[in-house]
Amino acid sequence: MSENKEPPRLGLVSKRPGATALSNSGKTHCPSCLGLFKAPKLLPCLHTVCTTCLEQLEPFSVVDVRGGDSDTSSEGSLFQEPKPRSPRPQIGILCPVCDAQVDLPVGGVKALTVDHLAMNDVMLESLRGEGQGLVCDLCSDREVEKRCQTCKANLCHFCCQAHRRQKKTMYHTMVDLKDLKGYSRIGKPILCPTHPAEELRLFCELCDRPVCRDCVVGEHREHPCDFTSNVIHKHGDSMRELLKGTQPHVQALEEALAQIKGLNSALQERVEAVAADVKSFSAGYIKAIEEHRDKLLAQLEDIRVQKENTLQLQKAQLEQLLADMRTGVDFTEHLLSSGSDLEILVTKGVVVERLTQLNKIEYSARTGVSDKISFSPQEKAGRCRGYEVFGAISTKEVDPAKCILHGEDLHRAREKQKASFTLFCKDAAGESMDRGGDNIQVAVVPKDKKDCPVKTIVQDNKDGTYSVSYTPKEPGIYSVWVCVKEQHVQGSPFTVTVRKKNRPHQGVFHCCTFCSSGGQKTARCACGGTMPGGYLGCGHGHKGHPGRPHWSCCGKFTEKSECTWTGGQSAPRSLLRTVAL
Repeated sequence: MSENKEPPRLGLVSKRPGATALSNSGKTHCPSCLGLFKAPKLLPCLHTVCTTCLEQLEPFSVVDVRGGDSDTSSEGSLFQEPKPRSPRPQIGILCPVCDAQVDLPVGGVKALTVDHLAMNDVMLESLRGEGQGLVCDLCSDREVEKRCQTCKANLCHFCCQAHRRQKKTMYHTMVDLKDLKGYSRIGKPILCPTHPAEELRLFCELCDRPVCRDCVVGEHREHPCDFTSNVIHKHGDSMRELLKGTQPHVQALEEALAQIKGLNSALQERVEAVAADVKSFSAGYIKAIEEHRDKLLAQLEDIRVQKENTLQLQKAQLEQLLADMRTGVDFTEHLLSSGSDLEILVTKGVVVERLTQLNKIEYSARTGVSDKISFSPQEKAGRCRGYEVFGAISTKEVDPAKCILHGEDLHRAREKQKASFTLFCKDAAGESMDRGGDNIQVAVVPKDKKDCPVKTIVQDNKDGTYSVSYTPKEPGIYSVWVCVKEQHVQGSPFTVTVRKKNRPHQGVFHCCTFCSSGGQKTARCACGGTMPGGYLGCGHGHKGHPGRPHWSCCGKFTEKSECTWTGGQSAPRSLLRTVAL
C-alpha cells in the first residue's frame, strides 16, 4: 500500500448553500449540567454527557465475570488487544439520562469514547454567538478570529500573525470565523492516541480500528489497511442494516403505547358507566342499599386501581424501552448523516453494540389488562343491615388453561359424518363463565394436507359452553386446534383418527325373524338363535332368542353401529327385511 496522495476526506469541512447551524439544544447541551458540552463522552447507551459531569457521579462496584475484555465503550479499548482475565471488581456508573449501567474502562471516565459530533455542534453554535466564545487553540487565552483550513486550528489575531510568519505555515489558508457560519463541519482532526502528532486517516481491517501512518509501519505492519474513505461504505452499510432492523421496533412500541392510552381511556369510561349503573340501582333503597352501594363503588375503585397500576407499569416499561430505541436510532441517523468517515468508524463499535443489544430485547406489544368489567343487578349479594340486596360487579375473564373439552368425537370420527364436541370455558379459579361472547378459534387440519383445513362450526350456547362440529371428507389423521384468546385450551391440539364411513345395516333392529319373515322356517338371523319346531331363526320370547334387541343382518346389539355382514351366509337375506317391526 502506498500513500502518494491522500483521498479527500468526506464531510470534514463541507459547506451547504444556505445551511444553518444545528438548533437542537440536545446536540450541544449536556443533559446533566444543561450547559454546552465540555469534553463530551459517548456512553454505551448512546447518551452524551460532559466529562466533568460523569466524574461527579457516584461510582459503584460490580463483579465482572466475563471471560475477556468486553469493554467496548471507550476509545482506549479500540487500541488494546483483548486479553483473558479472571473475575475482578468492575467499576461502573449510571447514565444520568436513562440510568443504564456504564462499565468504566481501565482509564476511567476519560477513556470513554469521545463524541466528536457533539464537539462539532458546540463549535458551530459558538460561531453563531449562541454559546460562549471560542478560545485560541495555541495560546488558550484570546478569542478566536480566524481558522487555519490546513491545520484545522482556531487562532486569535496574534497567533494568526505568528502562523503566517513561520515558513512551514506561511502558505496555509486562513478563513475568518464569520465565513464559517455556513459550514456544517468544522471539527478538529482526530489524532492517534498512540502517536499524538499523527492524524487518524487509515483503517486496519484486521484490528477493526482507525490507525495513523506510524501505526501502519509499526504494530500494524502486514495488516490489511486502507484509507477511511475506501472502507466507510462497507462499515456504514452494516450500521444501516442494524438501523433498519431497529426502526420497526420504535413504531411497534409507539403503537403499543397508543393502544395502552386508548385502553386506559376505555377502562375509565367503563368504570364511570358501571358506577352510574350502581348508583342508579341503589337509589331506591335506604341505608342498607346505600351501604351496599358504597361497598360496590369501593370494590370498583380497587379494580380500577389494580388495572390502571398494571397498565401504568407496562406503559413505563415500554416508554423506557422506546426512549432507549429512539436514542439509538436518533444518534445513529445523526452519525450516518452528519458524521465524517472517521467519526463513523471511531464510533462504530459502541453504536453497533448498542443497536445489537436493543434489537435483542424482548417485549410484548399486547396489553396484559382488559376493560372487561360488568355489573349484574339481578345477582343476589347477600344481606346488608338485615335486608337482602342485589347487584354484583364481575371481572371474570376466561382462562384458556382452565377450559376443558368433552365429547365422544374428540379422538375418532367417520368420513362424511358430522363429528362434534363441547368446549367448557372457565375462569382462572376453575369456575364456569356462565356467559358467552368469548373469542373461540377452532381449526381441523389433515396431517397430510395441511393446506386444506376442514370447515368448522362453533355455536355459542350463551352459558359459557360452545358446541363445535365439523364433517371430515376423507379418512386419515387430523389435528384439531382449539384456542381461546389465541391460546390453546387443555388437550389442544389433539389428534383425531377419521375412519371410513359406517356400512349401514340391511336388516331389522329389535329383530324377530319369525315375525319379520311371515313365519317362514328357513329365515335365519345373524344372531344364531333358533326356535322350537325346526325354525332356523329367532323369535320374541322363544328359546334361543339372544335376550335383547339386535340387528338381524349382522347380530350386533348396538343400534348405532357399523354392519359387519360380509354376505357369506347362504340364507336368503331378503327374508329378514320383509316386514319393518
